[in-house]
Amino acid sequence: MKDLKNIKVLVATEEHLKYVDQVNDAIDIASKERGTGIARRTYEYIATKMKEGKAIIALENGETFAGFCYVESWGAKSFVANSGLIVVKDYRGIGLATEIKRKAFSLSRQIYPDAKIFGLTTGLAVMKINHELGYRPVTFSELTDDEDFWKGCQSCVNYDILQRTGKSKCLCTGMLYDPAWEKDKKAEKKTWAIKGTLLDIINKLKPNKNGSSPKDAAILTLLFKKKNQ
Repeated sequence: MKDLKNIKVLVATEEHLKYVDQVNDAIDIASKERGTGIARRTYEYIATKMKEGKAIIALENGETFAGFCYVESWGAKSFVANSGLIVVKDYRGIGLATEIKRKAFSLSRQIYPDAKIFGLTTGLAVMKINHELGYRPVTFSELTDDEDFWKGCQSCVNYDILQRTGKSKCLCTGMLYDPAWEKDKKAEKKTWAIKGTLLDIINKLKPNKNGSSPKDAAILTLLFKKKNQ
């Protein structure tokens, strides 16, 4: 049984170009196993991703190829996809796909901090990982309208469904992460924090049990400071 502790998941560089053929072979094998037509990338395409620092590779003991994923941008870099996620059969079931996905997600946020990150998948395991990362299921209309992205679906055996529905639906589930959601959460937390603080101040203004009131000057000063923060 393989151990995740022995596997390094890192951003690929030029020193990993020797694994390009293994990456493509693994994609071919997975495509046949899943019954989908995942397109084999050219050597140059995968190599470029490594050179640009836009790929994640997993190596057992720093040497044996175990998994891979790369980052693609679409729609003038407003959308990003973590594509080509693959785990070699001997390394499945130990949580490696999750680690690769997390690393690719982090890399995407680093390179394209304002871009929406999306994906299409039929796999429950990938859906679960995406959900943990903050993705939400969405309709295809919320994904990129970049035609070059959708052309990538042409090699899939289910492409006719996508065509018949005018790219509105297929067997895949569309999932999306929008950085704006995090900003909304932070704004909401800040709002509730302010409301909580003001409530404390109001409570302080109430008469005490003995009928005495707090010093008005001190309270008004506190209110003034809060208003101007």
